[in-house]
Amino acid sequence: MTTTLPPSPPPTMGRTAVGALGLLALSTGALESVVSPTIPLLERELDLSQSESALLSIVLLITGALITPLAGKFGDRYGGKKVLIRLMAVVTVGGTVSALAPNLPVLLLGQVLQGAMVGALPLSFIVVRKHLPAGESKVAIGVVSGLFVGGGMVGMLSAGPVADALSRHWMFALPTLAVAGATLLVNRLMPSDPPGRSHGTRIDWPGLLLLSGTLVTLMLVLALAPEAASQPLALGALLVILAALVTAWIRVERRATAPMIDLRMLARPAIWKACVLTFVICLGTSTAVFLVPQLLDERGDGYGFGASATQIGFILLPGAIAATLAGPLGGIGDRRFGSRAVVNFGVVTMAASLLALAAVHSEIWHVAVAKALIALANGLCVTAMMTSTATAVDESDTGIASSLILTSRVLGYAVGGQLGGALLTAATPSGSETAAESAYVTGFVLAGVVTSLALFVTRTMRKGVSS
Repeated sequence: MTTTLPPSPPPTMGRTAVGALGLLALSTGALESVVSPTIPLLERELDLSQSESALLSIVLLITGALITPLAGKFGDRYGGKKVLIRLMAVVTVGGTVSALAPNLPVLLLGQVLQGAMVGALPLSFIVVRKHLPAGESKVAIGVVSGLFVGGGMVGMLSAGPVADALSRHWMFALPTLAVAGATLLVNRLMPSDPPGRSHGTRIDWPGLLLLSGTLVTLMLVLALAPEAASQPLALGALLVILAALVTAWIRVERRATAPMIDLRMLARPAIWKACVLTFVICLGTSTAVFLVPQLLDERGDGYGFGASATQIGFILLPGAIAATLAGPLGGIGDRRFGSRAVVNFGVVTMAASLLALAAVHSEIWHVAVAKALIALANGLCVTAMMTSTATAVDESDTGIASSLILTSRVLGYAVGGQLGGALLTAATPSGSETAAESAYVTGFVLAGVVTSLALFVTRTMRKGVSS
């Protein structure tokens, strides 16, 4: 009689392995955040229009939205460590391409490859949970998450000084070197985890490819919109292609046995409300994320501050700190007052900040305070949306519902960023590098009004707390 021995537990991670993961999170956070404070600098050095530069602020997030649902499945199929190392190799290649980029297309390619980091971060959490007991894994995940946020602040503060003292190439190269070194440490120190038993899990490749094409085409449509008068045929062709891709994607997702995004779940009120709110909030946020650095850099008559990349990084720092605090504050608020109260507060705060910024932006502190409040409101709303969505569906549907929220977030950021870019491009006279002040006012007002419309949706939400 043969006795089957139970599988041995995976080896436990040591503190050095957790430290290596933390160093990796720190370096990836720094690499992710170098673009935002240096967009005006990149526009000048690469001769970009505002519509073109708006792509730089969103393309990494789009790649991440496509990679994230695949990372977990591949990690279970082939082993979390193996997939994590390969994703970080892609990020390293992307950072190298961005550092060497001579023009916008090459820089966009680098940013697309860097987007793999968005899928690598949650995958690292899965790996930690496989190797550590519950209590220790929570601590390790908290450390890694905190270092990623800290890395974002390091990148925001260092990008400007490095670009000013050395060049734009080095602001990508230095954190890329750190990513490569940390990846080697993780590969050496982290124990391997065995593949899971999900070999039968199907991946919705047609849905993924169609969604990728849809998002890319949408970006091109928004980027070309300011030049519609000069290129009507190109814009019309892109609109036809976009409509065809959206139609094909919806049909594929409805028929797929394991769709990437289950559109049938959108019929649930809690889900479609969360998606609408996430889209609106992220549209307002991304409009500010793009317009604020441009306004700080602007050298107009009576508006703008002519700030350097270094100064822009410091002015944006309070917003980064507010975004860091928003997650835990949103969780506490949701438990005490309910998701509807948190979202209402976030929507009102963001709409008021955007409208106030449209009316008053003559001092740097006006811009810094408004940007910090917008970042805080965004974090509060997104946290409440994720919490309410997770509790509104069965445990087995949490991943599907989260993917819908993630897609809504990406679309909101894409539309908001490109809206800001289109407004500035349309308001910049030929041969000039200065956009009219009215473009900034219009952008902030539009974002504020659209954000305030979310209150019509929040009125129908459940409070989310028991009385």
